[in-house]
Amino acid sequence: MAEPAGTALGAYRALLGAQARSQTAYRVSFVVDLVGNVGAVVFDVLTVFVLFGVTRELGGFTLREVLVMVALSACSFATADLLVGNIERLPRYVRTGLFDAVLLRPLGALPQLLLMDLPLRKVSRSLFGLVVLVVAVGTADLDWTPGRAVLVVLAPVAGVVFFGAVFVATATVSFYWVESGELANSVTYGGRDFTSYPVTVFGGWFRAVFAYGLGFAFVSYQPALALLGRTDPLGLPAWVGWTSPGIALLAAALAAVAWRTGVRHYRSTGS
Repeated sequence: MAEPAGTALGAYRALLGAQARSQTAYRVSFVVDLVGNVGAVVFDVLTVFVLFGVTRELGGFTLREVLVMVALSACSFATADLLVGNIERLPRYVRTGLFDAVLLRPLGALPQLLLMDLPLRKVSRSLFGLVVLVVAVGTADLDWTPGRAVLVVLAPVAGVVFFGAVFVATATVSFYWVESGELANSVTYGGRDFTSYPVTVFGGWFRAVFAYGLGFAFVSYQPALALLGRTDPLGLPAWVGWTSPGIALLAAALAAVAWRTGVRHYRSTGS
């Protein structure tokens, strides 16, 4: 029997509150973690500056244009990692039998898993990613239109949904193969690195698979083209750059199907 909505929300708030209290109990350590977590986004941005120290263009794009792409990627991934990234612990939960206890509770399994170990220390990374995005867009000299004003808000949100879907979909592999962590990381973190640069720097089957087969081109590259008013060097029409929200919703729907199928397939470890 399903829990009433109010009861379920209260339970989720209690889980979140417990996580917040436990993680902030040692305030100095928590602050150090907050500061340290900014480093990942800083490194992504610095890498771009280092590359442009030896070249004037990267894949046919200038520094300001690439910064828009890396900012979209960093903001989207950091937020998705904060909200959904801890689902990558699912193989351990399956292996130890903790997932059995999750299924016994009268709450949704996925929301429980996301709130059980929500890494609040990563809030700083998400906020810094947003700051980088605001600065990158502000210095890119965009030709603002109402459509671009909407897209600059929707694109990072769509990126969060897309990366969240990737986290969930790759985690479900552990229902079939417990030792799947490295495979999942190669897609999630590999996807983050891929979206930090113009897809034109990659070639052949690798670009075809990651950019359009898995959809990572719609996280930063295609939205950036639409925002910048750039023609796609790969020859795709201009309207493709506006489709990232639709691609994100499609990815979320596929991840939801994969999750439900995986849960139905799950068999208790007996531990």
